[in-house]
Amino acid sequence: MDLDALTAARRQEWARLDELGRTRRLTGPEIDELVTRYRAASADLADIKTSAGRTPQGDYVSILLARTRLRLTGVRENVLRQMPRFFLRQLPAALYRVRWTTLAVALAFVLVATLVAMWISSDPQAVAALGARSQLQEYADEQFVQYYRENPNAIFAGTVWTNNAWIAAQCVLFGVTGFWPLMILMQNAVGVGSSAAIMIAFDRADVFFQFILPHGLLELTAIFVAGAAGLHIFWAWIAPGRRTRAAALAAEGRALATVAVGLVFALGLSGMVEGFVTPSTLPWQVKIGIGAVALGVFLAYMLVLGRRATLSGETGDVTEYEGGTPTLTSG
Repeated sequence: MDLDALTAARRQEWARLDELGRTRRLTGPEIDELVTRYRAASADLADIKTSAGRTPQGDYVSILLARTRLRLTGVRENVLRQMPRFFLRQLPAALYRVRWTTLAVALAFVLVATLVAMWISSDPQAVAALGARSQLQEYADEQFVQYYRENPNAIFAGTVWTNNAWIAAQCVLFGVTGFWPLMILMQNAVGVGSSAAIMIAFDRADVFFQFILPHGLLELTAIFVAGAAGLHIFWAWIAPGRRTRAAALAAEGRALATVAVGLVFALGLSGMVEGFVTPSTLPWQVKIGIGAVALGVFLAYMLVLGRRATLSGETGDVTEYEGGTPTLTSG
């Protein structure tokens, strides 16, 4: 093959491909022409490399093809541009989708915790089964409150943050099993109910609520949301609808995995409240008020911003470019 002859014959075609590749907006016919010239230039590059190896002409055509390929396939969006979409659309939409399941989980949790607290506190034998009376008395009088004050505020806040974030992540990531979120929620409900029972049995119920509610309002709500997201993923596997089971599970997993990321921030806020507000000497009314404001901010984000994002067509899933083109099904 005569490289100079090929270059002379194709120079105008390559120049046109370069022009199309640099054009910001292309019409339908221009896109068709771009694809045609891309294929022709690919064949030219193959001929050049086969007959002459690496040459300046071949490098030039390679650059043209690389630029054209980006125009045809697109490029990944800049992370800094993705963040507003994630926090203003994807995450609130994903939270909004699980709102009713979250409410059901919350009611079931409160019911179980209340029943456990009432049953144990009303039965001396059940209270005795939790430990020696002297130990339980010490727990009610000192250890329950001391738990929030025995470590520096920042260290305590970081510890409860990471622990709760791990619990929330388990509920979402292992939600496909169905039983894992329920097990986590049941364990926590029984634990809260047992602690309340001890405090009630020793006439310290007021202390229990004064130290649980400031951070617990947001902390428990975040755990409820995580459990609800996990159950939604499980349901997508059980009842995929017209989608294949794998496609339904993948779509729900992508959409609701964002919940686990978002709850890290919510639990970070509740950790700050638990580390700095709960053990403080502020009046208990002020501490609970701060916890209520933190919960109100989260609910507004979840319900108000989430509803707006959902009405705009957002589902919480990644874009088609990030997740791949979906398989079309009929019926």
